[in-house]
Amino acid sequence: MIGGRLSRFILQKWMGFTVDVRVPLPPKFIAALAPHTSNVDFLIGQLYSRSINTPINFMMKREWFFWPLGILLRRMGGIPINRSKHEGLTDQIARKAMEMDEFRLCITPEGTRKATTEWKRGFYYIALKADLPILLYGLDYERKLIACYETFIPTGDYEADMAKIKKYFCQFKGKYPERFAV
Repeated sequence: MIGGRLSRFILQKWMGFTVDVRVPLPPKFIAALAPHTSNVDFLIGQLYSRSINTPINFMMKREWFFWPLGILLRRMGGIPINRSKHEGLTDQIARKAMEMDEFRLCITPEGTRKATTEWKRGFYYIALKADLPILLYGLDYERKLIACYETFIPTGDYEADMAKIKKYFCQFKGKYPERFAV
């Protein structure tokens, strides 16, 4: 795995991204990252995580965890998810978060790289059940910016909360803006 200094160099000098994170990173949180319109978003997220020397886990379709790629993805913090089964996944992850001293999980709320207004609910319910803050990370290719300006605390009113979260993400432009919808 590449280290923090090299990751920072690649992300900021070579790729030209700036980082504007205005909220402190608590020991436990869900990082909601949007817009997610390209596989490059994953690389940028990994470089960012390493550049700040803060391991952040991620969930990915289990189909990506084939040999030998699966070994690498797990070492990077990957958690394979069987999307055909929805049996208590948010409960399992919330319970794991409550048991740990540190828990950092990045989730792309859209759950796909295609335009969809029906975002996945998992990140919200994991945060609600485990009493975790949601750090709203925007990835803006137009401005070459990784930003986190807000920490969101779920209230339990999913519709109202999601309206606020989606409104926040409207300020960011994905690599392919036509693939992002709120």
